[in-house]
Amino acid sequence: MNIPYAIGLDIGGTHITAAVINIKEMKVIDFSLHKESFDSNLPADEVMDIWKKAIATAIENSKVTAMTGLAVCMPGPFDYQKGICWIKDQSKYEHFYGLNIRDLLLEHLNHSTDFPVLFENDAVCFGKGEVFKEKANLAKKVMAVTLGTGLGACFIDKGVSVAEGECVPTDGEIYNLPYKEGIAEDYVSARGLLSHYKALSGTNLHNGLELYNRAIKGDVIAIKVLEEMGEDLAAVVIPWLEKFGADHFIIGGKIANASAFFLPLFNKKIKEANLEVTVYVSTDNEAAALLGAASMLYKA
Repeated sequence: MNIPYAIGLDIGGTHITAAVINIKEMKVIDFSLHKESFDSNLPADEVMDIWKKAIATAIENSKVTAMTGLAVCMPGPFDYQKGICWIKDQSKYEHFYGLNIRDLLLEHLNHSTDFPVLFENDAVCFGKGEVFKEKANLAKKVMAVTLGTGLGACFIDKGVSVAEGECVPTDGEIYNLPYKEGIAEDYVSARGLLSHYKALSGTNLHNGLELYNRAIKGDVIAIKVLEEMGEDLAAVVIPWLEKFGADHFIIGGKIANASAFFLPLFNKKIKEANLEVTVYVSTDNEAAALLGAASMLYKA
């Protein structure tokens, strides 16, 4: 019996991760995962050459010769149906605005125009990947968030992303929900954490990792900032966990590494809201994103 394989890509502002995935069993093929770091502001052709190298290396390492499609996890703004990049003024992919990424990939990989190339939002890929990692989740309602530079979210019902209707916010996004003096992302993101830390301490930190390291060393302000983010995250998501009727809530993104600091207060708020939701933190964001992308080609 022929086993269907697909190429999964997780594309970020400074890296691309490629892997070959068995889309029957939804598993990453051993040794196929390959990551390349690069400057996404290079000319488009140079970036595409780096992507091509990552894909070729993943295929070579997998020892698989036939692929049924290419599934791409891509940050927005992006036209996921047409494959057109609309990223602008974000200090990344400055030469890609308005380009059709599907056509560029087909051209650089020498594939025919009917070769399947599918795109999905990075937060949605993460959530779907977590669902497909545990097949029991395919019968559940799952809300997932990615805590990093920004605040990503997705809502998944029985393996299918839900982005419209009364049970989810507009486009399935929570980053722009009104919250306190601004929007949710002003408080629940690396930017929000650093802003809060500066307001309390007067000190400018460079990134979330620096804040995390300070918390580990016992910096009471850093700890307070992370704890309060747990409360803010709960305040933002609880109404939507209720409306969506979520069984599971999954937390990913780089800030998830600091869950020891923010999760206790988050869980306390969940309990106070009388929600019966299983909360857990992802242990492998990268594999989840790749599996989530490949799920678009899933063969049950």
